[in-house]
Amino acid sequence: MAFKCSICSKGPVTGRSYSHSHRGTKRVFRPNLQKQKVVLEGRSQTTYVCTRCIRSGKAVRPVNA
Repeated sequence: MAFKCSICSKGPVTGRSYSHSHRGTKRVFRPNLQKQKVVLEGRSQTTYVCTRCIRSGKAVRPVNA
């Protein structure tokens, strides 16, 4: 699984973690992805969606009818 949101393509970003003495070590900032059923391209599928897309309503849940 690519660690990426299937709606907005938000993925991991690299940066540095700084200690008290300001020594920098490499680290990865990963998005908060949740496994959720969403409607993509007219079909319902289970994919990984970031919480920003869930809160804003971009991740449309399928209607059980």
